[in-house]
Amino acid sequence: MPAFHMPTKIIKGEDCVLSNPQCLILGKKAFIVTGKTSGARSGALYDVIKVLEEQKIPYHVYDKIENNPEITDMARGADICRNYGADFIIAIGGGSPLDAAKAIAVYTVNEPTEDGEFKLYDIFGGSYKSKPLPMCAIPTTAGTGSEVTPYSILTLHKEQTKRSFSCVDTFFKYAFLDGKYTQGLPKQVARNTAVDAMCHLIEGYTNKKATDMTDYIAIEGLRIFGKHLAALESGEFTRDICTELLWASSLGGMVISQTGTTIVHSMGYQLTYFKDIPHGMANGYLIGEYLKGVNTVAPDKVQNVLTALNMTSLDEFNEYIKNILPRVADFTKSELEEWVETSIKAKNVASCPFFVDKSSELEIYIRSLL
Repeated sequence: MPAFHMPTKIIKGEDCVLSNPQCLILGKKAFIVTGKTSGARSGALYDVIKVLEEQKIPYHVYDKIENNPEITDMARGADICRNYGADFIIAIGGGSPLDAAKAIAVYTVNEPTEDGEFKLYDIFGGSYKSKPLPMCAIPTTAGTGSEVTPYSILTLHKEQTKRSFSCVDTFFKYAFLDGKYTQGLPKQVARNTAVDAMCHLIEGYTNKKATDMTDYIAIEGLRIFGKHLAALESGEFTRDICTELLWASSLGGMVISQTGTTIVHSMGYQLTYFKDIPHGMANGYLIGEYLKGVNTVAPDKVQNVLTALNMTSLDEFNEYIKNILPRVADFTKSELEEWVETSIKAKNVASCPFFVDKSSELEIYIRSLL
């Protein structure tokens, strides 16, 4: 029978970080993982530091996380965390810092060596001799839902792609959702991340691994997006709207933590790696053609998606996505043919509700991008 496991405790609302120091502090020495600007720009880093200093908890701010964290950089970050002697991690930022924190939490207590018991790529096995450090998360974008998933997506330059790992101990202990941390996002970043969350909800809902529970959550998340499509288009967000979109993003994370994603994500990774297209934008370029495929086998589910979003047709959905996601790169058929060779090998191909092979993935790429 299908099971539902989501151990992260979610704390949502105004100033939830400042009001819940007992949930932020998971040990005696903190390692704060964030990006160069995400923690400071959002104000989340200042709130975290205020709590730690009031509680006299020593901390180290590691703000070296770039977009699409690379696996060897994560091992270097873990070296710093280990040498500092931190016993818990606070992750602040979008998907990249949150995913990076999970990798650093694993590598800190499972030091990778070339010829030792644990090697760099062994992280993808999902089984570790020592449990990852405990972590809490403060998302500053409403997109990845990483704060409530066990997944961490890392860039692999050797393979020229991205790959994820997970285990039950890479769930965050606590996630803090406060719209004030996302309210100042640039309009296009807010759009890109929102589309990523929308894709999580859609892919989870249409996934072969979907259950009654994940379906219920997915539709609720899509209804929230349906209420705020105009705000995403205009870029005008109140703090309450931002908190609602964070909640919808977390709902998407809850869904895919049970179902995983589908080919939209594995195909989108190639756009991010080779064209530096933001993750959510890449997924958005592909989601319309994916839904056309779903419509051939599960038209009722496609109609439910549209109804939740307050839309009447796939054409309306595709036009909306086109309006909020500008094209930022050109593509060639030969590039797409090369990308299929990698994307077709992804595990989430098996979760796609309609038949997929190299030829059909190439057709989705061509119809979406050329």
